[in-house]
Amino acid sequence: MPGMKRLVQAPNVAIATLWVDLLAQGGVQATVQRVFAGSIAGEIPPDQALPEVWVLEDDELARATALLHELRHLPHVHWLCTACGESVDGPFEQCWNCGALRP
Repeated sequence: MPGMKRLVQAPNVAIATLWVDLLAQGGVQATVQRVFAGSIAGEIPPDQALPEVWVLEDDELARATALLHELRHLPHVHWLCTACGESVDGPFEQCWNCGALRP
């Protein structure tokens, strides 16, 4: 019988929610668990109070793991904007200075 599987622990609820949204864009249904466990940190071990991301279908676990790894390890890119000459670092597709798209 298929069921949910734990994918990963997140450092906070905001990151967990972002990961769930990114997985959904990739076609994987997931949910955040332990959303309110942080309120009892100290009563339980700290690692047990962190939010977790779970996939809804256990047969999606391998695909979700690969997708999340890809999303968390975007290539570092350095490029010069051809419109204004600004140096842009990171996985950005648009110049932060003038808004021109990366060539």
